[in-house]
Amino acid sequence: MFIYLSKKIAIPNNIHLKCVSWNKEQGFIACGGDDGLLRVLKLDTQTDDVKLKGLAAPSNLSMNQTLEGHNGAVQVVTWNEQYEKLTTSDQNGLIIVWMLYKGAWYEEMINNRNKSVVRSMSWNADGQKICIVYEDGAVIVGSVDGNRIWGKELKGTQLAHVAWSPDSKILLFGMANGEVQIYDNQGNFIMKMTVSCLTNTTGAVSIAGIHWYAGSGGYVEPDCPCLAICFDNGRCQIMRYENDENPVCVDTMMNVVSIQWNHCGSVLAVAGSLRASNADKDFNIVQFYTPFGEHLRTLKVRGKQMSGVAWEGGGLRIGLAVDSYIYFANIRPDYKWGYCCSTVVYAYTKLERQEHCVVFWDTKNNEKFVKYVKSLMSITTSGDFCILASKASDIASQEDTESESGSHSKYILILCNSIGTPLDTKHIDIDPLFVTMTKTHVIAASKEGFYLWQYRVAKKLTALEINQVTRTKKEGRERLYHIDSSPSGANDTGADFTKAFTATRDPICCITATDKTLIVGRESATIHRYSLPNVVLLQKYTVNNRANYLALNCNSSRLAIIDIAGVLTLMDLDVGATSDDSTGNQASTGDPSKFERKDVWDMKWANDNPDLFAMMEKTRMYVFRNLDPEEPIQTSGYICHFEELEIKSVLLDEIMKDPERPNKDNLINFEIRSLRDSRSLIENVGIEEASQFIENNPHPRLWRLLAEASLEKLDLKKAEQAFVRCRDYQGIELVKCLANLHSEPMKQAEVAAYFGRFEEADRMYLDMDRRDLAISLRMKLGDWFKVLHLLKMGSGDCDDALLEQAHNAIGDYFADRQKWANAVQYYHQGRNQEKQAECFYMLEDYDGLERLSSSLPENNKLLPDIGQMFATVGMCEQAVKAYLKCNQPKAAVDTCVHLNQWNRAVELARTHNMKEIKSLLSKYASHLLEKNKILEAVELYHKAHYFLDAAKLMFQIADGEAKKRSRPLRVKKLYVLAALLVENYHQQVKEKVQGKKSEGTSALAGLLEEEATSSLDNRMVDNAWRGAEAYHFYLLAQRQLYAGSTGDAMRTALHLREYEDIIPAVEIYSVLAVCSAASRAFGTCSQAFIKLEFLESLDPEQRQQYEDLALEIFTTYSPKDSRVVERDRSSDGSEEKLPTNIVTGASIQDYQFWMCRTCKRCSTEREIRKYSCCPLCHTSL
Repeated sequence: MFIYLSKKIAIPNNIHLKCVSWNKEQGFIACGGDDGLLRVLKLDTQTDDVKLKGLAAPSNLSMNQTLEGHNGAVQVVTWNEQYEKLTTSDQNGLIIVWMLYKGAWYEEMINNRNKSVVRSMSWNADGQKICIVYEDGAVIVGSVDGNRIWGKELKGTQLAHVAWSPDSKILLFGMANGEVQIYDNQGNFIMKMTVSCLTNTTGAVSIAGIHWYAGSGGYVEPDCPCLAICFDNGRCQIMRYENDENPVCVDTMMNVVSIQWNHCGSVLAVAGSLRASNADKDFNIVQFYTPFGEHLRTLKVRGKQMSGVAWEGGGLRIGLAVDSYIYFANIRPDYKWGYCCSTVVYAYTKLERQEHCVVFWDTKNNEKFVKYVKSLMSITTSGDFCILASKASDIASQEDTESESGSHSKYILILCNSIGTPLDTKHIDIDPLFVTMTKTHVIAASKEGFYLWQYRVAKKLTALEINQVTRTKKEGRERLYHIDSSPSGANDTGADFTKAFTATRDPICCITATDKTLIVGRESATIHRYSLPNVVLLQKYTVNNRANYLALNCNSSRLAIIDIAGVLTLMDLDVGATSDDSTGNQASTGDPSKFERKDVWDMKWANDNPDLFAMMEKTRMYVFRNLDPEEPIQTSGYICHFEELEIKSVLLDEIMKDPERPNKDNLINFEIRSLRDSRSLIENVGIEEASQFIENNPHPRLWRLLAEASLEKLDLKKAEQAFVRCRDYQGIELVKCLANLHSEPMKQAEVAAYFGRFEEADRMYLDMDRRDLAISLRMKLGDWFKVLHLLKMGSGDCDDALLEQAHNAIGDYFADRQKWANAVQYYHQGRNQEKQAECFYMLEDYDGLERLSSSLPENNKLLPDIGQMFATVGMCEQAVKAYLKCNQPKAAVDTCVHLNQWNRAVELARTHNMKEIKSLLSKYASHLLEKNKILEAVELYHKAHYFLDAAKLMFQIADGEAKKRSRPLRVKKLYVLAALLVENYHQQVKEKVQGKKSEGTSALAGLLEEEATSSLDNRMVDNAWRGAEAYHFYLLAQRQLYAGSTGDAMRTALHLREYEDIIPAVEIYSVLAVCSAASRAFGTCSQAFIKLEFLESLDPEQRQQYEDLALEIFTTYSPKDSRVVERDRSSDGSEEKLPTNIVTGASIQDYQFWMCRTCKRCSTEREIRKYSCCPLCHTSL
């Protein structure tokens, strides 16, 4: 950062100031002093110039109000920014709260304890509470509306300072004797703070200031110190929290009167006085430190006694109360930023995130790319790339670097392109305090050594640069050197990581590099010069003061040095060096060794002229050519780029006010004087005079300006000379083409097209009736909409091929933007069927895709692609049609198999005599069975119309469920499904035979075919419904029993005796015994018990239980059936041959009855009318 005094405001009557405070939200400045002085000031910028923004804009006092109410010296002023209130106190203990009303400040509340003096007041972070401490130990905490919340007397103590914690839970009280005590927000004592910075000090000390940064602007990095406590003897400690055991201790070596953090907690200002060793009196200074205790800058201020310091809300200015004056100093922060490839890269912190938000702002397209980097240290740019240096997190270092070096690297270098995409990363152990980069190398330096990394990117380099890279590859892509070593380039085998971390007495303070030179500055004001890419120490220089910023010109012949005091000096590194440019032939005017400018905080050499540079001096930009300055330009921007006599500057101060929305107004281009003068001469005087001026001040940019002006006036001779001088081969070719044209309007049209005035060129071509040239121009530009318009506007027929090309190009335009509906229309007009298919597919317009497929001729090369499109979305039939149309039945079958359409696959295989479908089907089914996916295998066979194989598997499932004693209804359903598959098989055989033979013999042939096929398993084919029928009667008997129809239940249960091979006998005879006992047919019941007692499957315990139950029943009831039951259950042969009613389980006595067309089971017409489907197979009636 750099700081300089910019403004001074005098207080009338020479009244000495005691305190100052700056409202960071509204910008008001309050200052209090002797004799009751209290003034509120406000600085506002007032300018109509867009380029004059920020610190460069003139600032005037928009408010200068004296507040009357205090009689004694005002000692404490503090702002409540949330509620726009000002709280002040004087030496008599009078406290006044002021409020803003209609642009002026008025008293709102007054309080006077009349016992002691107020030493300090502090509002908490949200502005809800104020804590007031008195010298006699009294503490009062009040609310923003004036109510007292609590009060406390700290006996035997003298209070001097108070501070709230950011979360308002902790209060710190600073005592007059230098102690700091910690209390909670209710006034309860917690502990006494350990003050480490006062170790080895003698004598009485007092606290100069306590400031706890509330975190409202985010933190520099996670766990950053934010609590500063400073004592009058210059000792200061910066803590992360109130009981931090490892605070940062700083000895400022000065008498401190006040301290304050800036708006984002990145800089601590310590104000006071210092006695010089060779002077009798003190002088006022302000020292600036980072939260980690690193000294940044020192500002000297005139006057006798400094009494206060206050930061502006944006951190760009600081106010100092000195005697009867308020001094203002401007601050130029060290932003983390860079510029590469028309992209401004900058970083800022967010309150809600711990990482730095790095923004890549493309200024050409006004697009923004955001990247979050944890513990970002710096941003360095060069050419088209940038380097982000950051601290490695514990996790990242452990995972990413353990394999590289065997130890955990502490830092990361990330190489990014201009949109923030990481191209390469490097984990290093050296602390990258200073980073610079060239086209091929990144150089990172710590205080002890520097590290070179040859990075690789997919970027074209010149032949010379490639040779340099190739030579360096042999030496290794990474090298590390200690600053005290003297590398000679010989036997340089790579990085010696052990020696590079040795401490040095003369640390590195800055670095810079070009493609062939590396410059390293040291704190002893010594400059080292090394060659690149082979690192050789060439020379050492000594300068007057320690360098803070170094910059080399484009041919590495001159070095610019800005020292820590802001003084810019120049040094010639190679006296004999001359510029490669034509400007280098002139002798430089002035002696670089005598050049000196003060208060410089930024500078940039021109990329194309070694004698041209721009520098920022306070709020003015100067451009120097051969050490001769041009008139200054008022601006506070940071210089991005200086090339072709144009300076690009970015107003980072304005961008940082709203970093999420960068504005192009904050990017300013300046033309240097020679460019402005040349343009003025061309416009107002003439080509000849301008040519003479440019001859005296040659530069490629000026010659190009002259060439363009000559072209406009069709002065081809002068234009050619100018193009030659600026080495523009394309321009020379253009002039030759123009010389061959004989028509003046044609020349003017070509010139208009060269300058990008395409509408004007179009109009000229059309006026000359050269529509073909207008079309050709638009085709070169890729403006196919205009091409189509020009083609259609002609009176005659246009070229059909060109029209199709235009339609297809417009279709491509819409397709690139994924506007498929628009694209397909133009592709249709351009007869581009391939692109039409792609658009239909992207639009999911499969009807359109099917129509396109139908319209294509057979064996068209697009048909396989269309088939693949249909296949990917599961449209099997359409895919098959496309494949068959292009004579690819194998692909059609593969699609059916892939989509599990096995019936279609088998049909296609049979039609096209493909043998492998059966083996493929069996293989897939075996795979499913191995994974115990039997139902999936059944579905597979069913879809492939292999009904018999499916039925076998389904019977296996049903038998398995029956053995597991599953629910009978579930088992019945499985048997029904298996039987239905067998019926499908019967129907398939009949249809197959009918297709081959005459109608008369089809039935017999079908039976013979079935018998030949099914001889392996007659039970499955001939008695397919037997299992379903068994469980049907089993369920029916129990339903009838529970419904109270015991006779019907017993009659149905008697049928179950025929199915002992399907239903376990114990279940059959148990049901029969229950039903017959319920219907009082104890004879049948006795027979059922006899069967149960002699079943071999029963264990002795179960058999004994059946015997006991039979004994209990038949000792009470005689084992005889009633007469009616006996007749109904007669075993005559005639009754057994009668069909069984599937609805009731009874025998059918009628000659006419209903039979199901599927399962061939019977019922009476009267019973079946109650049902809508067959009770057994569930076929609709």
